Amino acid sequence: MDILSETIAAIRTGSPTSGLFIRHAPWGRRYPVVPGAGFHVVLQGSCWVVPPNGEPMALGVGDVLFMPRGADHDLVDSLDSRVTETALPGEPREIVGPGVRTALLCGAYELGRGRSHPILDELPEFIHLPARPGRHPALRGAIDLLAAEIAEPRPGSDAAVPALLETLLLFILRAWFDEQAGAQTSGWAGAFTDAAVAAALRAVHDDPARTWTVPDLSEVAGVSRATLARRFTATVGEPPLSYVTRWRMLTAARLLRDTDRGLGAVARQVGYTSEFAFAKAFKREYGLAPGRYRRAADSPPLVAV
Repeated sequence: MDILSETIAAIRTGSPTSGLFIRHAPWGRRYPVVPGAGFHVVLQGSCWVVPPNGEPMALGVGDVLFMPRGADHDLVDSLDSRVTETALPGEPREIVGPGVRTALLCGAYELGRGRSHPILDELPEFIHLPARPGRHPALRGAIDLLAAEIAEPRPGSDAAVPALLETLLLFILRAWFDEQAGAQTSGWAGAFTDAAVAAALRAVHDDPARTWTVPDLSEVAGVSRATLARRFTATVGEPPLSYVTRWRMLTAARLLRDTDRGLGAVARQVGYTSEFAFAKAFKREYGLAPGRYRRAADSPPLVAV
């Protein structure tokens, strides 16, 4: 599995949610903070997103708005319109009226509790991907397929929609990193395009149990230790060995959530020969012992989309 796919798999939990939202002008709608990530795609009409702090952004047909940390915001058909409703689970998908119709595809992703990943930490609160002819055709194709499945459910839709939502998340992130790659060499956009850094990341992801050292990783990357340390820290956001620990803990958390492997087996899979040492390191990162983390109820919150 590639680095982006593995990272999303490690931090994603639960099942994504989605739905169509249709209103007729005038309308205004408040979206509280989501415990994860969320998105809006304009399918028809237009609207404005109004962040708590910052300038409003105009959204047109085909535009994608992604909130990697589920930031609260308002959506309105016009900056003159009042906010009259708050997004709540189970509310009507469409409210008819005399004004211009706006249709949005909305969704939310639950992310693992505790330790995050710099691939999301470095993203802005709001990512706006405007619809441009010929840009990001895979993302546009995923949006069209998902919108069709939600608008007219058919046999197999219950399996198709979650898979399409997972694909959409990857395509949104891929589109963002593609757009940033030409403008900057720092951050994760740079990590994906820096052959040495990408090779070191691939090695850590492939074998988190190995006792990695900077000389080991620099040999894999084909550059000097100083060069790797500098470029790795500039793009990934932390030194190589700090990232090794982060990836081990993220992998361990996923194994505890998603499998019934014993603590000893999990510890060995992420490079700890002592279950006690693993438990101590895990608690330092997550604030819970591994057993308690596994038993903690992940009761997914009801999220309005």
